[in-house]
Amino acid sequence: MDAEHRMASRTVAKQRILRLTQDNHMRRSLCCTLALAALAVSPMLRAQMAPAGAPPAGAKPAQEEKATPIANGGIFVPGWKATVDANAVKQGQSEKDSSFKTEGSGFHVMTGPALTYYNPKNAATGDYTVMATFNEPHYMNRNDHPHPYGIFIAGNDMGTPEESGLYCAAYGNGNFIVRGFGPAPFQMNGRRGEANEAVHKAAGPGEPVSQSISMQVKGDKVSCIINNTTVATYSKADLVAAGKLKSTDGVVGLRFAHNTDATVTDFMVMK
Repeated sequence: MDAEHRMASRTVAKQRILRLTQDNHMRRSLCCTLALAALAVSPMLRAQMAPAGAPPAGAKPAQEEKATPIANGGIFVPGWKATVDANAVKQGQSEKDSSFKTEGSGFHVMTGPALTYYNPKNAATGDYTVMATFNEPHYMNRNDHPHPYGIFIAGNDMGTPEESGLYCAAYGNGNFIVRGFGPAPFQMNGRRGEANEAVHKAAGPGEPVSQSISMQVKGDKVSCIINNTTVATYSKADLVAAGKLKSTDGVVGLRFAHNTDATVTDFMVMK
């Protein structure tokens, strides 16, 4: 090969080396760019890319809903008392942050904290039925979602840390719950309760809705009856147990969630 050909071959080789070097630089630059772009993805986009059910990045735990105190509250019906839920007590609230008054032949209840109203003289043993009619004149008047109210039975050690009892309560959206204290809270039909066609539904916020609610102890069974329909029944063995009720005998009364406004009529205890 003459000198001219050798020179041409060396030139071609140098050009190939230069192209390979440039390609390597481009690949490294592209990798760096993609990596920086990944780091720059917004928190919102990363939250959208998170697995289903995963909380958004940086999300704060849900805060416990606050009860709005009633001005000039208290218990204004002779003989009646109240126990306020433990969480509300921890927040410094008491029965004076709710209002329990006589209205006509019944009661008018407006609550700040959730609580149970009872008269110690209203105690029941053996087989019995406790009933009342609850009227919410303006559905969701004091809240932005439904809150329940209903009948409380089997109250023992009331007003002490060992208090126990069971209640069935209805919402104006067609749902009901059965819950208790023993003394720690326990749930008989789930955290959110359940729907039943017997439970009346309000036509909308601000509209009236009423519920006739009974709790019946008969033989080995305890039933919740709403608007003349049995919506739940439990055996005593499911209720009288460690961490639940001490007995189905005990004080009976009324149960209201926080931020509610309702009247109660025809409250009675029957054997």
